[in-house]
Amino acid sequence: MITVSDACSRGLREDLSGPAVTRTLDAHNFQTVLRDTVPDERKAIEDALRRAAGKARLVVTTGGTGIGPRDITPEATRAVCERLLEGVAELMRAEGRHQTPMAVLSRAVCGTLGPAVILNVPGSPAGAVSSLRAALPVLPHALDLLDGKTEHGSADEARNDTQRAMKLAMGHGKRGHRNKGKG
Repeated sequence: MITVSDACSRGLREDLSGPAVTRTLDAHNFQTVLRDTVPDERKAIEDALRRAAGKARLVVTTGGTGIGPRDITPEATRAVCERLLEGVAELMRAEGRHQTPMAVLSRAVCGTLGPAVILNVPGSPAGAVSSLRAALPVLPHALDLLDGKTEHGSADEARNDTQRAMKLAMGHGKRGHRNKGKG
């Protein structure tokens, strides 16, 4: 979990979105193994992403995804990722539109670095949690694929996975997935 914020990194503002994201991850059986706060500086963000991806399977950043002059989290994320998962970011923006029309201004991205998935979410607590909840149903499968688990199950397993993903998207139930993620 990495908070990207000039003010939070200097101790001028309390980080509210980082703890909100951590609570959401914990509620979905992801273990938080790292918390970091960095300024809106590309090198600092890139370095933090590389460090986190070396320790966690899921790295979530909050902040720096808008169109302000210092919002550069997506650029730093693209610079370190090996592959982008455009559909995840599209899903977060589409779901975010149900809460606010401003969700379409988010430039958040999602991608992979080695065996880790890196996910950007907005800096507001509500936007961060909403975006994370939209992405959560697909993250266990993404982590499985990065582990090389590419076999497809039966139609019944696919139906159960879809039902489980729908419950997660609606904020119900536990993650119930065999692959313990870390954020």
